[in-house]
Amino acid sequence: MKKKITLKVFETLENFGLWILEKLHLKKLADLYRNHLEGMRYLICGGLSTVVNILAYILGSYAIFFGIADSTLKVNISEIFAFIVALIFAYWVNKTIVFDSKCENFKALLKEISSFTVCRIFTEIISIGLMNFAVYANINDIVMKIIANIVVIILNFILSKLIIFKKTEEKSN
Repeated sequence: MKKKITLKVFETLENFGLWILEKLHLKKLADLYRNHLEGMRYLICGGLSTVVNILAYILGSYAIFFGIADSTLKVNISEIFAFIVALIFAYWVNKTIVFDSKCENFKALLKEISSFTVCRIFTEIISIGLMNFAVYANINDIVMKIIANIVVIILNFILSKLIIFKKTEEKSN
């Protein structure tokens, strides 16, 4: 079966990174990575999704929506913008790299996208709550954005394992 180009590129970079770890005499770390491949890939892709989310938030807050005087409104609009950009990126990398999900038909694909989106909306509501708390508690929004993303990454992995990509994993076992 042909692998998707995204997965091929990721595996090439992954193997290079593991090779470097072994050359640096960190074979145990490389073995740990190999033994927990799905979780490690999720951490990497989650980290990349977090970077995309934070960069989109900064772009929204400090460039696109810069002129909005109400800080709560600006934070919320920037947060929603960042969420949409990161959602698209996160679905793509989770589907192709982390869980290597294959949908047998269009209906299954729509179900997968829908459940992914609903779960992400749930965790986004948590993130928005934390960001609003930052405004009211006078906490730096970038610091809170990082904290919120850590919480969201953990919740998203749990939801992905238990709800979104569960069927795909059961088929491959």
